[in-house]
Amino acid sequence: MRENAEIYFIVIVGIILALILVGFIVTILFLYQRRQQRQEQEMQKMKDAYEKEALRSQLEIQENTLKTIAQELHDNIGQMLSVVKLSLSVAPIDRNHEAFEPLQSSRELLNKAIFDLSNLTKSLHTERILDIGLAESIRYELHAIKKAGLVDINFQSEGSEMGFSEQKAIFLFRMFQESLNNTLKHAKASMVKVGLVYSDDKLVMSIIDDGRGFQVPDMKQPGIQSSGVGLRSLYNRASIIGADLSVKSEPGKGTSVLIELPYEAD
Repeated sequence: MRENAEIYFIVIVGIILALILVGFIVTILFLYQRRQQRQEQEMQKMKDAYEKEALRSQLEIQENTLKTIAQELHDNIGQMLSVVKLSLSVAPIDRNHEAFEPLQSSRELLNKAIFDLSNLTKSLHTERILDIGLAESIRYELHAIKKAGLVDINFQSEGSEMGFSEQKAIFLFRMFQESLNNTLKHAKASMVKVGLVYSDDKLVMSIIDDGRGFQVPDMKQPGIQSSGVGLRSLYNRASIIGADLSVKSEPGKGTSVLIELPYEAD
């Protein structure tokens, strides 16, 4: 009996030690897996932060390039056109001269070129956007589109305009421009409705058209970078400034772009 009791005791102790060993191994594996997951998460965060910073730098370089182009257009080409305009205005040609009508046509074309160049430089120049504000910049842009007779324009702004940081203000305007450009190039729309709503906690910008619409791609799928450059630009800018972006569209049912940006400390 005593021998059996000793055997039972040894067996029980062995089982307990085996369970402890198994538990220890499982715990080690669990802790290792947790640590590996944390490392993968940290690596992913570092990768996302790097990509976001690289994208931010790329877009900042793009804005600086646009600013330089706008300045060069204004200082060089704009001045040359003004000199040509002045030369034509003092040309001693009588109304009865056969060259009078062609000269008048040239003057009108030149005036239009100067006006269009002025609109282009104002649209590209970031300082103007900051000086007159987002709503007025959008209003000015839409006025030029409406005056050209391309589409019917409906613009509404509600609430008091809240100031954003320089980057956020410029990116919001560029997102509006990108959406409007996509509409004019691809949608074949007859109407564009743009809205700005300044509430207590956020800005909501909407760009809606009645065009032919399209099937909105999943931006996470591979190959979208090349086939959806316009959309990719919208999502990239929205991600950088912390805005929520929603693009809704169906073939034959128009397109709706909604941008929501909370008022947060910059």
